[in-house]
Amino acid sequence: MSKSTISTLQLFQMFPDQETARLYLEARLWPQGVSCPTCSGQERITVRKGGYYRCNQCKLDFTVRTGTIFERSHVPLHKWIYAMYLLVTSRKGISSMQLAKEIGVTQKTAWFMLGRLREACGNDTTMLHGIIEVDECYIGGKESNRHDSKRRNLGNGTAGKTTVMGMRERGGRTKAMIVPNSKSSTLTSVILNNVSAGSEIQSDEHAGYYRIEDHYYHEVVNHKAGEYARPGVTTNGIESVWAVLKRGLHGVYHHASAKHLGRYVDEFTFRLNDGNVKVHTLDRLASFVTATSGVRLTYARLIA
Repeated sequence: MSKSTISTLQLFQMFPDQETARLYLEARLWPQGVSCPTCSGQERITVRKGGYYRCNQCKLDFTVRTGTIFERSHVPLHKWIYAMYLLVTSRKGISSMQLAKEIGVTQKTAWFMLGRLREACGNDTTMLHGIIEVDECYIGGKESNRHDSKRRNLGNGTAGKTTVMGMRERGGRTKAMIVPNSKSSTLTSVILNNVSAGSEIQSDEHAGYYRIEDHYYHEVVNHKAGEYARPGVTTNGIESVWAVLKRGLHGVYHHASAKHLGRYVDEFTFRLNDGNVKVHTLDRLASFVTATSGVRLTYARLIA
């Protein structure tokens, strides 16, 4: 058994029921003691039965679910923890059909749970620094593979596809997001908002990155000339992110609409960062739990 992971059996032994899961979540989300999600007060809290608490200052009845992705969910907390475990340890993700079978809920419930979990993955405000590899990829089916009634007649290549912009810190974190296009103004704005001043940008020869030289030191690898790496300069790191993302979308999820694609991208980047396989499973799980705080996603907003 690897020293950096725990088995499913071990997880079940740790969280066999709702109560053990509740105590674990309270310890992670309230490390300094029970805290009111509205006023953050800790002094005038009354303990009630079944994991309920009463804030006598703002007259709020709450649980550890309040103010998190678990709020107003009837799914037991130990099933939520198992779902997080599966999402963070599955290299390419887990489908709602598979999750439904694993935890004993309907496919619709599992799909909603995964939507909430992905929402928690998208709160990374870290600024990248050092050597940053940048690239963009395009997600969407080939025009030639579409049925005649669904063809957009926009041309081949990137036409009609969703643009995803990615940045990978050499030896560090990865950030990726949906962008409206791959124009120079768009790509430059994204980089300025996510990369610290003084960093080095490494990209391919795409013209959209040329203006970045006004703000950062910029190195280019010319793919059109058959150059993919030279000493100290490459974009292979960020391109490996696209490889995992596309294999997951094609092999596990099969399809992700442009409407929900951003959350799928957040899931994959979270797994590369806080869900890194070099980090112990319990630490990865703890990072996921921390990310659930202050995040809400209602079903109405998910399908809107």
